[in-house]
Amino acid sequence: MRNPNRPNRAKDLKARACAAIDTYAAGLIECALDLHAHPEIAFEEVRSSAALAERLRDAGLEVTLPAYGLDTAFVAEFGTTGPVLGIVAEYDALPGLGHACGHNVIGTSALGAVLGLAELGEDLPGRIRLLGTPAEEGGGGKVIMAREGAFDGLDCAMMVHPADRNLPSFPLIAAAWMTATFHGRSAHAAATPEAGINALDGLVTAYNAIAALRQQIPGDHRVHAIIREGGTATNIIPDRAVGAFGLRAPSRKALEELKTRVTDCLNAGASASGAQVEIVDSQVQYHELISNAPIAERFRINAEALGHTFEAVENLSGSNVASTDFGNVSHLIPAIHPMMATVPRGTAFHTPDFALHSASDAAMSAMLDAAKAMAMTAIDILCDTDLRTSMKKAFVGATAHA
Repeated sequence: MRNPNRPNRAKDLKARACAAIDTYAAGLIECALDLHAHPEIAFEEVRSSAALAERLRDAGLEVTLPAYGLDTAFVAEFGTTGPVLGIVAEYDALPGLGHACGHNVIGTSALGAVLGLAELGEDLPGRIRLLGTPAEEGGGGKVIMAREGAFDGLDCAMMVHPADRNLPSFPLIAAAWMTATFHGRSAHAAATPEAGINALDGLVTAYNAIAALRQQIPGDHRVHAIIREGGTATNIIPDRAVGAFGLRAPSRKALEELKTRVTDCLNAGASASGAQVEIVDSQVQYHELISNAPIAERFRINAEALGHTFEAVENLSGSNVASTDFGNVSHLIPAIHPMMATVPRGTAFHTPDFALHSASDAAMSAMLDAAKAMAMTAIDILCDTDLRTSMKKAFVGATAHA
């Protein structure tokens, strides 16, 4: 039998949590702007993690920093008995671009949600675990933390990402990275070129083979490449050349197939040039996101109650994809990764414009509403047995085919 007081209880708790977030608003904005002004790249977020942890301690919460084997990871947990819900903070920046993916907003929206929920005290019908996760931008901080048990015991997890529009989910696909080092033999490039083996020729040939491959792979696959080393002087045949490659595909299975084809191109470049190639896979790979539909729908409803309008993810163009280590989390437990508009329409991720707008008044307003929508959704999950049942059912169904 349904408890007739349950909806009113959740409504009251939501109002209290949102009111608490409003009291913290000035401090949250100050923190977001501080993170933005002092960007730190993957695994170097010493100042950023400390700043977020300090805000939590100031609110009376216990924080463990470092945590789960990473110097810039942290965790804070509080609450009563019942379901345990994870809220995820990110705060790493991009090399040379700063917060061009808005992780200063992600970190403080998570902080705000947690501070609002903590104010409920003994009335909180469950537990909250805030996880500070470094190195989303290619370092796989969440993958490493998951191996150390960071997500063990959680019923679900959530975070909110900045974007140019409001979306209940986003096409976040699987990703992997490879480094290829070509080894040749140096020689004088004019006097005795025939005595050398040009490692750069091997890399360039492989690069061009991959460029040709792009025409033959599906439109939702990606291969990115840069040349990190290509020789030391024009009059010396390069005996070493290094390329870095990023691969993306809609699923882990498709990603493995793509890796095989790229590896074939790398080996072909080595064979054509006479060089040897050493291929090293990254220690972490990102899984595709499995967005939990029941939770995502409840988040949408809560955010729309705050005045936001959401678009259907199906309306995005096929080229609008990205990857995240939060995808790996979504294969472990029910999870959502909605997007909230913080930048003008058409502003692309990982650009100077995105970084600039991540400190705007609009971004700060959206950050506060993201905090409230997460807190409200957390309360729904903790109070609503039917919602927890449906989210678990959806998770089992989705992961059975992943």
